[in-house]
Amino acid sequence: MQQPSTSHRLPKFLLLREENSHWKLHHILQTRSVAANIIEMAYKIVVLAGDHCGPEVTKEAIKTLNAVSEARPSIQFEFQDHLIGGASIDATGSPLTDEVLSACKSADAVFLGAVGGPEWGTGAVRPEQGLLKLRKELATFGNLRPCNFAAPSLLDNSPLKPDIARGVDFCVVRELTGGIYFGDRKEDTGDGYAYDIEPYSKAEIERITRLAGHLALQQNPPSPVWSLDKANVLATSRLWRKTVTEVMEKEFPQVKLGHHLIDSAAMLMLKNPRALNGIVVTSNLFGDIISDEASVIPGSLGLLPSASLSGVPEVGKNVNGVYEPIHGSAPDISGKGIVNPVASILSIAMLLKYSLNLHEEAKAVEDAVRNTIESGVKTGDIGGKNKTSEVGDAVAAEIKKLLS
Repeated sequence: MQQPSTSHRLPKFLLLREENSHWKLHHILQTRSVAANIIEMAYKIVVLAGDHCGPEVTKEAIKTLNAVSEARPSIQFEFQDHLIGGASIDATGSPLTDEVLSACKSADAVFLGAVGGPEWGTGAVRPEQGLLKLRKELATFGNLRPCNFAAPSLLDNSPLKPDIARGVDFCVVRELTGGIYFGDRKEDTGDGYAYDIEPYSKAEIERITRLAGHLALQQNPPSPVWSLDKANVLATSRLWRKTVTEVMEKEFPQVKLGHHLIDSAAMLMLKNPRALNGIVVTSNLFGDIISDEASVIPGSLGLLPSASLSGVPEVGKNVNGVYEPIHGSAPDISGKGIVNPVASILSIAMLLKYSLNLHEEAKAVEDAVRNTIESGVKTGDIGGKNKTSEVGDAVAAEIKKLLS
């Protein structure tokens, strides 16, 4: 969605956003009570709370968006609540209905709590199928998982020694719609033989590389890009390395590019993770594994956000995406008010940054999380005593303070 520019030359008009996402000029009376040069932006956010702890953390995440609206009245959000996963199966028989999918496609962004749980088993219809279908239909080809410390005091929670973990700040960019998860396969039919094929096209690799390159350029100075593959063994990895190199040299010459074999990178991530600071780009399978390894570094899954994007978030350009914490539905602790909402709140920061192009507001959310944790307001998984809602309330209050 392209935001219209504010104009100080329209004293008798107000730009309003209609349901069909278009902007229209509406004539208004010229009175002192109306600031005619203010643009009211009502972003459409589809909210998929999901299962178990999903609704709990979603509630706190939405508090942060409401705090942004209160501090910045020109920015408004239209929330549409829908079912996904197990909750949708129970209500409709499907983990994701066509109606919900249509709403997601027309939204500016999608926020997801968590899906799944043991009560839905591993049968033909499973909660996780809803998320996979959503990603496929929205063509969210790039998955972003930052790895850093939301607050300095969290360094002590890392399983790595402080002198190793200190200063870690990288983002894993995983190609999400290609590779071995989407290739041909053969199950064991009793003959003791099975296979999975990993196909990758040059176009798929170019697309994810451009995403990594643009993310690197958003930093000043530009972040380095580290590409992970297994080019010493796999043909797809040799195509991967060749294509990544070509795109980076041609389109992002100002960005440093380095290559690592995936097994070497896995060791480096534990021995000296700061060596990977910047943007880490890799294939679907390798990204799935390495991002899970990276998630251990900050010390709690309750701290880590993620974004799955359908395009490249260039300056002035908004792209649809699915934003969610990386943790699961946590049925063992849901409903007790002890789930850490930070991952969901930081996912909102990513939503503001990448889908809505609201960088100042995104930074305010990140800073509010840091200030809240440093003030001692935090859940038990990171050494605190506060309830889920108390953390959400504190972050929301801090956002309003920072944006006032």
